[in-house]
Amino acid sequence: MTDMISENQTAEHTDLFSKFDPLIKMRTDLLSTGVTDPFGLVMERVISPTVAMCNGRETILLGTYNYMGMTFDPDVIAAGKQALDDFGSGTTGSRVLNGTYSPHKAVEQALCDFYDMKHAMVFSTGYQANLGIISTIAGKGDYIVLDIDSHASIWDGCKMGDAEVVPFKHNDIEAMEKRLRRIPEGAGKLVVLEGVYSMLGDIAPLKEMIAVAKKYGAMVLVDEAHSMGFIGEHGRGVAEAQGCLEDVDFVIGTFSKSVGTVGGFCVSNHPKFEVMRLVCRPYVFTASLPPSVVATACTSIRKLMDAGEKRAHLWENSKTLHKGLTDAGFQLGTTEPQSAIISVIMPDLERGAAMWEALLHEGLYVNLARPPATPANMTLLRCSLCAEHSAEQVQQIIGMFTRAGEAVNILG
Repeated sequence: MTDMISENQTAEHTDLFSKFDPLIKMRTDLLSTGVTDPFGLVMERVISPTVAMCNGRETILLGTYNYMGMTFDPDVIAAGKQALDDFGSGTTGSRVLNGTYSPHKAVEQALCDFYDMKHAMVFSTGYQANLGIISTIAGKGDYIVLDIDSHASIWDGCKMGDAEVVPFKHNDIEAMEKRLRRIPEGAGKLVVLEGVYSMLGDIAPLKEMIAVAKKYGAMVLVDEAHSMGFIGEHGRGVAEAQGCLEDVDFVIGTFSKSVGTVGGFCVSNHPKFEVMRLVCRPYVFTASLPPSVVATACTSIRKLMDAGEKRAHLWENSKTLHKGLTDAGFQLGTTEPQSAIISVIMPDLERGAAMWEALLHEGLYVNLARPPATPANMTLLRCSLCAEHSAEQVQQIIGMFTRAGEAVNILG
């Protein structure tokens, strides 16, 4: 009995937060240098898709994932206001109970039309879309083969589903095939890839990878969160651009990037896909999105179907910024522009934070990405371009980077 009490007392005094001590120390050490907290920025007012008031000054936004600049589109805003009047502020229920309103069906039809696919399922976030779809279709006894640089939501979906997880080296086709070759004959297999990888902004060789996956009888899921709306002739993503979209079993995406609101989705042509609405726990047991949100998403998606000029302008912005930063002497995550994401590699976290703050003083906001979220423990300043950035703003940005880099001794 005494031993039991002693054990209980020990358990009561265990600090469940102790596992976070290294991260707490990293943050404390960083802030002790006097740098502004790069993970606590507040936007007091957002003026447009590319400009906000931060710390009392007008700031160019280059870290918002607002790729197509739809957040202030007048038609999108009007649709949200109308839905708010017509349906109220929320559904207070799951999609399988009282949480399906006509705007939810309308946005799913818009997704089917956008991707030219038969089925679409909308989740409350993009994270939930990956969590729900992956954990439901690949369970105990199945195998998931995935790129080691996959997003956290993909890894969490694998963990929740209890499938055997087999990672392979980033964008390595040969390594992926080796993993597939070792999977037992007859086992369920899912290959999970991303069109654009969000840290470095590089794209996957989807056409070759999907061909290998099909050779071994695997189903394929591609997360196009960072390419939907922008890459591909119709904005359907990297799979469309590489001519292999029809070979993809599941496309995952989000409304919080090019669409300009919040939510996640999966589109598919699989004939049994609709059963997912009854068996996918993150869908069944979550309140559905407010009708005003899905109304804005629906309007945005339909406008993105005819956004060729905006896509072309965003590509020009990407090429100009990539060349400008390279010419200035910065080391970038890709040797050429591959997406709307351009990552600038920093020497270490301390100087990365100093550079981030110097840019903020210049009037420019970017994302500071740090280990362990980044590949190879890199510290990155991640730039996310918008179709609404003017050519003049892009030139301003190059100048801001150059001055900040010289001020903190990152440029020679």
